Amino acid sequence: MKMDMTQYLNVFLEESREHLESLNQRLLDLEKSPNDIAILNDIFRSAHTLKGMSSTMGYDNLADLTHHMEDVLSDLKSGILDADILVVNTLFRSFDRIQLMIDKIEDDSNEIIDNSDLVEVLNNIKNRKPVALEPNTEQLDASISSFDERNDIEEIFELNEYDMTLIAEAQSKDLEVLDITVVIDENCLMKIVRAYMVIKALEEEGELIKSIPSVQDIDDGKFDDRLSLLIITKLDKEKIEQKIMKIPEVSIHCLKQLDASEITQEKKSSPAEKVEKKAAVLEDNKEIKKSAKTKQTVRVDIDRLDNLMNLVGELVMHKGRMEQIGADLRIAELNETLEQINRVSADLQSVVMKVRMVSVETVFNRFPRMVRDLAKELNKDIEFIVEGQETELDRTVIDEIGDPLVHLLRNSLDHGIETNEERVEIGKPRKGTVFLRARHEGNNVYIEVEDDGRGIVPEKVLGKAIEKGLITKSQADDMSFEEAANLLFHSGFSTAANVTDISGRGVGLDVVKTKIESLSGEINIESRPGIGSKFKIKLPLTLAIIQALMISVCDEVYAIPLSTVDETTIINIQDIKNIQNQEVIMLRGTVLPLYRLAALVEAPDTSISHNESIYVVIVRKGGRQIGLVVDTLIGQQEIVIKSLGKIFQGLPGIAGGIVDRDGHVRLILDMATLF
Repeated sequence: MKMDMTQYLNVFLEESREHLESLNQRLLDLEKSPNDIAILNDIFRSAHTLKGMSSTMGYDNLADLTHHMEDVLSDLKSGILDADILVVNTLFRSFDRIQLMIDKIEDDSNEIIDNSDLVEVLNNIKNRKPVALEPNTEQLDASISSFDERNDIEEIFELNEYDMTLIAEAQSKDLEVLDITVVIDENCLMKIVRAYMVIKALEEEGELIKSIPSVQDIDDGKFDDRLSLLIITKLDKEKIEQKIMKIPEVSIHCLKQLDASEITQEKKSSPAEKVEKKAAVLEDNKEIKKSAKTKQTVRVDIDRLDNLMNLVGELVMHKGRMEQIGADLRIAELNETLEQINRVSADLQSVVMKVRMVSVETVFNRFPRMVRDLAKELNKDIEFIVEGQETELDRTVIDEIGDPLVHLLRNSLDHGIETNEERVEIGKPRKGTVFLRARHEGNNVYIEVEDDGRGIVPEKVLGKAIEKGLITKSQADDMSFEEAANLLFHSGFSTAANVTDISGRGVGLDVVKTKIESLSGEINIESRPGIGSKFKIKLPLTLAIIQALMISVCDEVYAIPLSTVDETTIINIQDIKNIQNQEVIMLRGTVLPLYRLAALVEAPDTSISHNESIYVVIVRKGGRQIGLVVDTLIGQQEIVIKSLGKIFQGLPGIAGGIVDRDGHVRLILDMATLF
């Protein structure tokens, strides 16, 4: 009976991508350190696992290509081949082909991809060796202990009379009784699935008599990396061995043929001997537990996390409503209960937020290969440095940030970094450097793309903008560097002299700005001509529950995300000056432009207040501060962001809505698009 593998498809796809990501990264490392045997071992191990997984799932075409890659990698490990540019490029091409095949599998496509071209190149590379040597199988055998004897751990199967009868009857019918111990890779993320695959494979070929730990404990995840199984089967131990070894990330520690007399002798051991032996096994298991990783993980569908976050958001919203009711009715018992609910909901919110957090490494890992290929296409020597991969962001933000970073990195490599010859002529190192950094700062995450290239030349940008009719000559004369640099984000704007596959079409930085602002973030540019440029992206940790400042204008209440608020102040109306039709005030020696929020949101009453004093909320937009004149400062509040639907999607100045404590819907102001 053939095993149904469709239930493992999602696991296969996820793990295949993880191995491909590892292969790409380690091959980049090998390109820099071609003689590093540790890197080669890692690449070989991932390729071998990928081959085994593909074969187990029945994807023979994929397994065949990986097998030919494995042959080349084996010769690299043996020192027969060198990791030269031909070998490395061919392996990269093979990885790309595997990625294509995995994508086809995910799309449920029946298209058969012809790999004969790559197989031929791989075979030609392998046959360059001067003598025909046997492939080095040392690495394959390293993880497998002797199959005919246990090293230092002997599991005790507590067999009852029924078990003994089964074994005696099996041997009378010339069936095999096998004692098997398998070890699951300690770095395996799906140990329960691997254990289940082993048990399922064995049950298809015989009868499982005993399992240590029990099948129930395995289902509950209560086991280490080791499983001991006693089965009755009609297959010999060599065929059972082959069947187990097709399962990825599993090795055989022991595979022993038993007879009834041996089991009977074990059964006749004195109680004292059994206790002593059991204690020795338990002690060994304790040592295994100490050395094994205690951290366990589980993969959860993102939709479930989204649903959980929505439920927590509803809880926070109704908690605020209850607080308002408690304050209005002044019920002491209710207020005491609300204090407890506050603590519990805060802890629950914190836990859910942490569960949704994913390190930016999942996005950053895709860029070294991209930078490497693009640098070769541009014929530039580039050193790519990644920092802060451990920085965490909400999963919804992680999913969206990849494309903007692709555009920024391509921009740095093409526009920013000079050609090798230009760098040498002006006294710079021949090799250009591009940085990709991430870091936490308060309730935000900052991601930077920096290069040591030619920098932004304002005159060149302004000249191109005048040429395209975006600004006039007089406007250009009055523009600051920041304003000139921001022209780069204008749709259709490009300073490239020629249109290529990489740049010049005016599509890129405008897409970046739009995407970042849709994530309630902002992007700024720092640059010095001849020194380099830095693009700084500021993003919120999460898009679901945030702290906000509640304000009112013309009897309407609005929420301003606290991450954009620098401070609040009260000013005397006599201190307001008017410069070129723009209201301003002096704040600690700095000219601060003022905007009346009522006018910006087109509230019904836009008349200027005649009070002696007015409230001003000082917000940060880009690299500068702006003062918003409001009627009332209500206070800080935790809010749950709700989408306003497709009809209002992309409305300038509005980031979403909330259900306030009094049950009314309030709008959240978006500082990035309000002005």
